[in-house]
Amino acid sequence: MSEEQAQQLMYQMQMLENYFTEISRKEESLYGMLREATSATESIKSLGEKPELNTLVPMGMGTFVKAKISSNEKLILNIGAGAAIEKDKDSAINFLEARIKELEVAIRDTSSQKQQVVANLEQGKQQFNRMMQSSKNTN
Repeated sequence: MSEEQAQQLMYQMQMLENYFTEISRKEESLYGMLREATSATESIKSLGEKPELNTLVPMGMGTFVKAKISSNEKLILNIGAGAAIEKDKDSAINFLEARIKELEVAIRDTSSQKQQVVANLEQGKQQFNRMMQSSKNTN
């Protein structure tokens, strides 16, 4: 084993570890978005249980204002890039459920990528150990 090969293998493993960290952050973000979308869906579904609902709306810095929500009101959905659309309750639920499915697919893909990186890291560690062992045997 040459010193250059060992350095190259260490560099590759370092890159894989950085990639693993990046994928883990992405996965955490996706899970957070999934929780938020699921919570929003459940909240919208519960709006129809009563014709009118009293609630508190946060104004910032721990300040709230009382508000009444009518179950027949339209909802405003952020669709990205600073754009929002107005939808009725059922359309909003369908939109969010479709988004949840997209997030679940993205989480599965990310998890698969993480598993592949872990396998590559393990393979690299084994290769490095073999290189070190052969180097000891030749000395």
